[in-house]
Amino acid sequence: MSATRLLVLGVVRMYGKAHGYQVRRELQTWSADKWANIQPGSIYHALKKMTTEGLLEQVETEQGGSGPERVAYRITETGEAEFQILIAQALARPSATGFELPAALVLLTTQPRQRLIGLLKQQLIRLEGDEESSRLLLEEGTSWGHPAHVTELYRLWQRTAEARASWLRELIERLRAGEYVLADDSDHAFGEPGGAE
Repeated sequence: MSATRLLVLGVVRMYGKAHGYQVRRELQTWSADKWANIQPGSIYHALKKMTTEGLLEQVETEQGGSGPERVAYRITETGEAEFQILIAQALARPSATGFELPAALVLLTTQPRQRLIGLLKQQLIRLEGDEESSRLLLEEGTSWGHPAHVTELYRLWQRTAEARASWLRELIERLRAGEYVLADDSDHAFGEPGGAE
């Protein structure tokens, strides 16, 4: 899964319609170039590619002042389905790159509360499994022929899983307590289709 894809769909969805510069500017205000490694060129590439795939559609072209014309995009029904799949995957399972969960977190208000909690609980179960695997590696790894210093890697894995699981438990509790305005709490939640217009 691509964090860029999720974020671009999310921003276009949020605005109702948006041109590339708007998407880029919004993601820059979130510092996505730093924590998700999103570069301006990848935003424009994603817009074009997702238009070709039918996830976005061009809705208008406007003159950009003294600059080139700007093409505005809107999310399609297929794009909405893709957005929901991508955010669910990012919330429910740890990713290889580590960019997907932060991308989903900035868009978490697009989800109904119970769905969001359920997806995060799935990720928590996986993290608890990672904690247990790391614990077993620490206890048994050297007897399996691993050099003793490799246990530092297992300690890192264990501490990382522990910290992430602890944070996730706290987030789930905050959500259960009603923190944040989510998709089913208001007609104007951040990240809802057209909510930023």
